[in-house]
Amino acid sequence: MTRTVMCRKHKQELPGLERPPYPGAKGEDIFNNVSKQAWDEWQKHQTLLINERRLNMMNAEDRKFLQAEMDKFLSGEEYAQADGYVPPSE
Repeated sequence: MTRTVMCRKHKQELPGLERPPYPGAKGEDIFNNVSKQAWDEWQKHQTLLINERRLNMMNAEDRKFLQAEMDKFLSGEEYAQADGYVPPSE
């Protein structure tokens, strides 16, 4: 049976993650309050931000920026978009 959570982002009961995506309290919070759907959406958006803004994950400031944007994204707040990104046409 699939574990469900009340998703903080989507404001509804949805299937949850199989395990915490981070160690510690942050991972437990995401595990208990974020759906698999919202986490998958974040993973795609995170990749877009890293690529389009040319973030360097070796740079502490870039990691801090991405962490803050993840918190905003998963809470349903306004979050950073990839400047100039145009999705491919089908």
